[in-house]
Amino acid sequence: MPYALITGASRGIGRAIVDELARRQYDLLLVARSETELRTICQNVSVQHGIKTDYLVLDLSVNGAPQRVLDWCKHKNYAVSMLVNNAGYGLSGNFESQTLEDNSNMVQLNVVALMQLCQLFLPQLKQQPKAYIMNIVSTAAYQAVPGLGLYAATKSLVLGLSRALSYELRGSAVSVTAVSPGATDTAFVDRAQIGEKGRKAAAKVNMQPQEVAKIAVEATLAGKTEVVVGWLNKLTVLGVWLLPKWLIEKLAAGIYE
Repeated sequence: MPYALITGASRGIGRAIVDELARRQYDLLLVARSETELRTICQNVSVQHGIKTDYLVLDLSVNGAPQRVLDWCKHKNYAVSMLVNNAGYGLSGNFESQTLEDNSNMVQLNVVALMQLCQLFLPQLKQQPKAYIMNIVSTAAYQAVPGLGLYAATKSLVLGLSRALSYELRGSAVSVTAVSPGATDTAFVDRAQIGEKGRKAAAKVNMQPQEVAKIAVEATLAGKTEVVVGWLNKLTVLGVWLLPKWLIEKLAAGIYE
């Protein structure tokens, strides 16, 4: 059986997607930076669900990393029928408060690595009877977010690319799904160094990773082009569309600045 390949698989939403796909009897290939966590996860889901697993320890923000993922799959003769681009992170604060290196690294992971993985794996995905690309986006993709601006911009690009790919691949074996969670109970706020006001706002509406993963996998297998996870997040995105941009940006700035 072809494999599902999941990036950022050791924690958060990626980890929950591992469990959701394992429950559905998918054989899994996991990519993340932590060998200890990946080894433990592979062992646990293999025993619990009777599936095949393997892992690759890799920082996808490093130049050439996506090609290493493809080369690893080819060397191991792993056929991939589902590509889950989950790896990514955010940086909070004013744009100029971040170093050029940190901003560039985030763009490299959130955008460049994802784009390269899509392009590198597409020929193999097209050879499968049915194949899927799941790109984890964010509700931040639907608006400018002062204080989280570059992160939101990377997710807007991923959303646009995902929708375009979905259209371009119509009639092929491959469907592309953009999944946009809102606030989720993960370590995102720690990595992004979100301030206290932002943390409190998120805590009021946090979804659990397992709930997000279930919706994400169901939407992907159904071939949906785009899904905003959770009714409250759907209302938020609708509000972004209806209200003036300046007002939305002012509200966002009050949370993240």
